[in-house]
Amino acid sequence: MLSYRHVFHAGNHADVLKHSVLLAVLDYLNQKDKPYWVIDTHAGAGGYVLAAGRAKTHAEWREGIGRLLGRTDLPPLVARYVEAVRTDNPAGRLERYPGSPLLALRLLRPKDRLRLFELHPADVKLLAQNIAAATPAAQRQVRIAQEDGFKGMLALLPPPARRGLVLIDPPYEEKRDYAAVVSALKEGLERFATGCFMIWYPLLQRNESLTLAGRLKKIAPKWLHATLSVKPPSPDGLGMHGSGVFLVNPPWTLEAALQESLPWLAEALKVGASQTAGWQLEVSSSE
Repeated sequence: MLSYRHVFHAGNHADVLKHSVLLAVLDYLNQKDKPYWVIDTHAGAGGYVLAAGRAKTHAEWREGIGRLLGRTDLPPLVARYVEAVRTDNPAGRLERYPGSPLLALRLLRPKDRLRLFELHPADVKLLAQNIAAATPAAQRQVRIAQEDGFKGMLALLPPPARRGLVLIDPPYEEKRDYAAVVSALKEGLERFATGCFMIWYPLLQRNESLTLAGRLKKIAPKWLHATLSVKPPSPDGLGMHGSGVFLVNPPWTLEAALQESLPWLAEALKVGASQTAGWQLEVSSSE
């Protein structure tokens, strides 16, 4: 199925969590002089116009990044994310939203590389356009492929630099995406045991979502698992009430940053007077 378009959800509460953590990981990788690769299995369009079209119709960003842009009490992890979004909105009005590919591209150093996979024919064209709008030097660091990101990712592991981040965030429209994530992580770690893998997933009232983190914990020796919920699950079991990120070989600094930021985000992004908005943070005990 190729019906999913991330433009409907750009800048929502799930993007706030995912992209805040993504930037924290990339900042950590940049602390060392050694080069690294970023591999994005489901890159989407790369960037999104919020003031028109599908994003304007759904406007999920209003309950996500839209709540944060004017705040002056942001925790450091969230402030870093908001600063990155402001880069696309120099006039101060929230009109554009950078997806994972653009956020990553802007942090790459000349020796680092970005590999992007996207199957949707419309989105892969938009992705190429958004990357082309970057500086010529940056474009030379990027490769875009219209193919299955699960398979494409494995073909690149281990990257020549032997350092890197693999971002896995499929749409989860089909149940088989959950099984594919588990398989991709297992095979990925067999090829690149020291790499950082970051998996995003939706919080849904369905068994595949409820059991995913547990399945991933059985594969990874060192992990961090964080969730953010902004409203109660719907009675019919449909709809996303939050999201989670599961990281393998996470930066050692990330736990403390999330411990500070997650309670703040749960309060800032909760829907209405919801008493069930909340967060969870777990880390593996193995060293």
